[in-house]
Amino acid sequence: MINTTSSVLFRIVLWIVLIVGEIFAGVYIDMLYFKDIFLNPFWHIISFVTGFVLLKLAFKSASRGGKELAKSGRSKNLPRLETDKLVTSGIYQKMRHPMLLGLTLLPLAIAFLTGLVSAIVLIAPLEMIFIIVMVLTLEERECRVKFGNEYIEYASKVPPVCLKTECLKELFGFK
Repeated sequence: MINTTSSVLFRIVLWIVLIVGEIFAGVYIDMLYFKDIFLNPFWHIISFVTGFVLLKLAFKSASRGGKELAKSGRSKNLPRLETDKLVTSGIYQKMRHPMLLGLTLLPLAIAFLTGLVSAIVLIAPLEMIFIIVMVLTLEERECRVKFGNEYIEYASKVPPVCLKTECLKELFGFK
């Protein structure tokens, strides 16, 4: 069992439910409305390669942000996936939620990996919006409570995400 807080466990379970739900709903919808594409092996090859690239970017983003948090944001006895120090160095100098980009790519990557048209055009985009809203409401609130004025000042200077080329290069490790 992972030694972490109930908030983090809730998010992990939510992720699993979203991804499994995306796959089951996508298969069901695709078999009804996109059967020709769903059964086309050429589509699945192209889709799988695209999904693999997106998955790699998602994990690079999560890894980059996670390593920075683990290095600078945790005391030794703190549960996994938790922080007790506000991290404003590294990629966190450019964006408050670098892992958000990776997390939002994950449903789309899974949709492409499975080749589910309905997941690519409908389900994954809805999940991505849900993830963004969840992070920008729940996590922002938790950070304000945990770090107080220090976080409020940081948030006034650093955007939640940065889509500038130099930020994305650093986040995805292309520097």
